[in-house]
Amino acid sequence: MNVVVDFFQQGGAFMYFILAVLVLGVAISLERLLFLSKQKSSNKKIWSYIEPLLKSGDLSKARQAADQTKSAVSKIISYGLHRHAHGRRRDDVEVAMEEGLMEVTPQLEKRTQYVAVLANIATLLGLLGTIMGLIAAFDAVAKANPAEKADLLSASIAVAMNTTAFGLMAGIPLLLLHAFLMTKTTEVIDSLEMVGVKTINAITDSEIQS
Repeated sequence: MNVVVDFFQQGGAFMYFILAVLVLGVAISLERLLFLSKQKSSNKKIWSYIEPLLKSGDLSKARQAADQTKSAVSKIISYGLHRHAHGRRRDDVEVAMEEGLMEVTPQLEKRTQYVAVLANIATLLGLLGTIMGLIAAFDAVAKANPAEKADLLSASIAVAMNTTAFGLMAGIPLLLLHAFLMTKTTEVIDSLEMVGVKTINAITDSEIQS
């Protein structure tokens, strides 16, 4: 623990900025992960109730069930079924469901891009801290006793490099979190697109049977 504290303290003021960026990035990642997990669970639960209604051709009841919930999947289904209830063509229903998907997608992707931005900021802050540390180190060496210059320079450079190391230690995990969140977001969006296709097919089958 003492080694970690010494490492952090020797890095200077930039270490605190990098730490703040890391904490903010992790907080956003956790919030997004919880949101996506909740959406995935809610969509799955609602779809498991609406899908049998669509397959049985009970589009009216399926539409009522979709209207009673506020999840992403119910919104997309509701758009399509309401358009179909007004006697529109299959193409119009598809457009309506695409509109619903376009409406919910920004909510699923919200703030995720900030994690990648914060990862880059952490890395750049580390480099900036090192450069500022090196400038201060060379300035101190220029004014030091010639016999002490070599030792002072090596010690100052070692301290200055701490910010680069910490910047990378913060940036790399944030980039991994961003990639993980993007994968989870894509999975949810793909599942919504599949629901749209199945809903369109169910509507078509219902029209054929009637």
